Amino acid sequence: MKLRLMLAVLPALALAGCNKEAGGTVSAPAAAVAAVAAPAGKAWTDVVSRTPEGGFRMGNPDAPIKVIEYGSRTCPTCANFDRNGLPLMKAGPIAAGKVSYEFRDFPLHPYDLGPLLLGQCVEDAALFPMLDQMMLEQQRLLAPLSTLPEEVIAKVQAMQPLEAATFWSETLGYLDFVKQRGLPEAKARACLADKAAVDKVALNLQAADTQYKISGTPTFIINGKIVDGVLDWPGLEKALKAAGA
Repeated sequence: MKLRLMLAVLPALALAGCNKEAGGTVSAPAAAVAAVAAPAGKAWTDVVSRTPEGGFRMGNPDAPIKVIEYGSRTCPTCANFDRNGLPLMKAGPIAAGKVSYEFRDFPLHPYDLGPLLLGQCVEDAALFPMLDQMMLEQQRLLAPLSTLPEEVIAKVQAMQPLEAATFWSETLGYLDFVKQRGLPEAKARACLADKAAVDKVALNLQAADTQYKISGTPTFIINGKIVDGVLDWPGLEKALKAAGA
C-alpha cells in the first residue's frame, strides 16, 4: 500500500511511504560474475565508505554488480530486510567481491530526520552497525508514537526541522540509544543541529526523485536500474542471480 507524505525538510517533494506492493519481473540471466579476493588482511564486508550521493557503501567498490537500497530507518519492511536479508547478502555475494551494497537514507516522516542525522554521526566503520541496531530496535523506539497527545504532535509540526529532529530524538529515545552505543552526547547534539547536513539530505532526496522517481521503501537498484516490486531478500537474490552474482 502506498502512502503519500510530505517530509518537513522538503515541502515541495511528495514521498511514497513504506511499503510498496510486491511483484515485478526479473531480467534474463547475465553471464556469471567471478569472485574477487579482498585486500590482504581484510574482508569485503569491512570495506565501508561514504558516497557523494549521501549513502554509505559496503564491499568491493569496483564490484561489477552494484546494489543501492533507498530505505527508511522507520520502515518495517526495511527493518525486515536488514535483519533477514542483508546478513545473507553479506555472507554471499558481498563477501565474494561480486556485489557492493549502498544504503541511502530516504526519510518518510518528520520523525525520520533525527535518527538519520544521528545514524550518520559516527565513524565510517560504525555506519552499518548503527543502522543494523536501529533497525533491530525499530519497533521499540517508535512505540511512544502511539501514545503522544494530539496537541504535542501539533506543536511539533510547527517547529523548524532541526528543532523537530531534536524533539523526536529525545522523545523516541534515539538520543539515548546512540549515547549507549558510544556516540558522545555533545557530538550527537551537534549533528542534530547541523543545518548543512539537513540541506544535503534535501538535495539528495531531490536527486533521488529526479533520477529514480522513488515510489516507496525499500527500493532496490541494481546497476542503475530499479528492481520493480522487490521488497525482501528472496526477490533481491533472484535479481542478483539474474545479474550474474
